Amino acid sequence: MPTPNFSLNQPATTMLTREAQPSLFTREPEITLLAPPGQSRPRRIAVVGNHLPRQCGIATFTTDLCDAIAAEYGTSGLQVCAINDAHSTHRYPARVRSEIAEGNLSSYRATAELLNARNVELVCLQHEYGIFGGKAGSHILELLRHLAMPVVTTLHTVLREPDADQRRVMQQIAARSERLIVMSEYSSRVLQDVFGVSAAKIDQIPHGIPNLPFVEPESYKDALALARKTVLLTFGLLSPNKGFESVIQALPRILEQHRNVVYVIAGATHPHVWAREGDRYRDQLQSLARDLGVEREVIFHNRFASPLEMASLVGSADIYITPYCHVAQAVSGTLAYALGAGKAIISTPYWHAAELLDSGRGVLVPFEDPSAIASAAIELMDNDEARNAMRKRAYLHGRQMVWSRVAQSYMRSFSRACTHQTQSVHIALPVQAVKHVSANLLSNA
Repeated sequence: MPTPNFSLNQPATTMLTREAQPSLFTREPEITLLAPPGQSRPRRIAVVGNHLPRQCGIATFTTDLCDAIAAEYGTSGLQVCAINDAHSTHRYPARVRSEIAEGNLSSYRATAELLNARNVELVCLQHEYGIFGGKAGSHILELLRHLAMPVVTTLHTVLREPDADQRRVMQQIAARSERLIVMSEYSSRVLQDVFGVSAAKIDQIPHGIPNLPFVEPESYKDALALARKTVLLTFGLLSPNKGFESVIQALPRILEQHRNVVYVIAGATHPHVWAREGDRYRDQLQSLARDLGVEREVIFHNRFASPLEMASLVGSADIYITPYCHVAQAVSGTLAYALGAGKAIISTPYWHAAELLDSGRGVLVPFEDPSAIASAAIELMDNDEARNAMRKRAYLHGRQMVWSRVAQSYMRSFSRACTHQTQSVHIALPVQAVKHVSANLLSNA
């Protein structure tokens, strides 16, 4: 395939050629969160989703979101209902006050009754089809049907081409939720166009990121035995749709121009993938690296990284790469993290990347195209000025995504949800009263 021509100074979207542990949060300067007139902040909030130490992206997100809300508003009224996958148990922190067995339908109803009995004022649901039982995760509807309080749902996946079950589940979630939170403009459009959700019901809030300092990669490399190396990095749970093989296939050409390059793949195999096939995908990647003669340049960190370890790994990267294989990736927490750390980024043009890396905040390359990855990496390494300018654009854009600000945006959404439900009740009561009076008059006639 011919090598694509592109410039690092162009906006990223013009380069397309085809289709757990210690908190890292540091507080921003104090920002006063003013609720609009008539809106009050809920104080007893339950977050439903996966939670660390379960190893998955939703668990990390839920944990970080709760940490951020607790840092901004206190911990006394915040609790978590954790979803447990089959045959797994976890030692959760104290904030996890109830658990749902993924495949047990009665567990969903029992949890709804428990949250009602605790007088929870609002439930924030973290939704991903695959973490709930039933067809397309339909068991979660059992919980939603029996909750007495308003629900705000964060949608981690919004599908442009859902099957019948996925469409039904999403439409019922949307109907039961007072607010729907998405992390990109693209997801908002799909939610409106495909599922018929009103734009007035949608809040767009970015994926949160730690408030990391803008530092040079060299300051992290000694501790990781990467001194004097140029580090390409990908991190996250391993699964075959992540496209790591494309970067390994790009390495021989990259090494012809830059001999000291290493590619670090940080992360354990996804637990669901491990349950099906063990470490077969990692073995395939290692075998590919041996066949291409780059085995020594591909470094695997085969574990689920703690927040502090993740900060060090990302900090060491000269270039961060997300080579995912599918366009319908609604959000990538690892991409958001790398952008917020001020990394030079190369990515395939899945939905979240195309939006987040716009305006020169990264380089987009075609799917499954090692040659394009090699060209982008070489040009970034050859052009210090352009690479550093990209890093600064990314870092500055990321300041609006730090967790403290995301927590404030969530609380505004929560307040709107509670106010809307209260208004609905106030509107409904007079109508019910009129019907009651009318019935009495008719019975006495």
